[in-house]
Amino acid sequence: MADRIAIVDDEPEIADLIEVYLKNEDYEVYKFYSGGEALEFLREEELDLAILDIMLPDVNGFALCRHIREAYHYPIIMLTAKDEEIDKITGLSLGADDYITKPFRPLEMVARVKAQLRRYKRYNQPQPAEAQESVIEHSGLVMDVKTHECMLNEKELVLTPTEFEILRILLEHKGEVVSAEMLFHEIWKDEYYSKSNNTITVHIRHLREKMNDTVEHPKYIKTIWGVGYKMDG
Repeated sequence: MADRIAIVDDEPEIADLIEVYLKNEDYEVYKFYSGGEALEFLREEELDLAILDIMLPDVNGFALCRHIREAYHYPIIMLTAKDEEIDKITGLSLGADDYITKPFRPLEMVARVKAQLRRYKRYNQPQPAEAQESVIEHSGLVMDVKTHECMLNEKELVLTPTEFEILRILLEHKGEVVSAEMLFHEIWKDEYYSKSNNTITVHIRHLREKMNDTVEHPKYIKTIWGVGYKMDG
């Protein structure tokens, strides 16, 4: 069964271009030229991925992202015409998984979509017991890799799939420094990482907020400046 993808962009030439490339990859595509038109569909339909333009004339992409995250965990890619950090950070803080700045290369868009779908499917599939340690514990943090559940001091830690993956990688490499580049490639499996890409930084920030951790006095995630991140063993 084909993966189902929604595109919301008020520029028909952009939405139509994305649709053509995704249909060439045999995805089932649902296209909308306004947020208001897409809102009810996104609230009610279980999809595999959504591509949301931020700057829409009615219901903007941030609002659509928020509505999706109230009910679903599938990946969201945000489109922005401005190369501004605030748009990227806002989108990621609302639960988006990735962002692409216009103008973009269609083949890069397709690669990002494939990477997000791979990660999402891996997150939602049970892992073989022999593939990795099922339960990882560290300083009051208990992660069950097979059930994708996480507890911190006996309270549920609600994580997005991307946050879960970052935390899992750090826990599995306790005592080692893990670079942002390694995290990016482990999670997204593509080649579009650059040192100016702050996606990992923002997700780490959200993890710290949820875990009541701080940069200055970290109990869990330490920043090793210029190198990466580390969980002490």
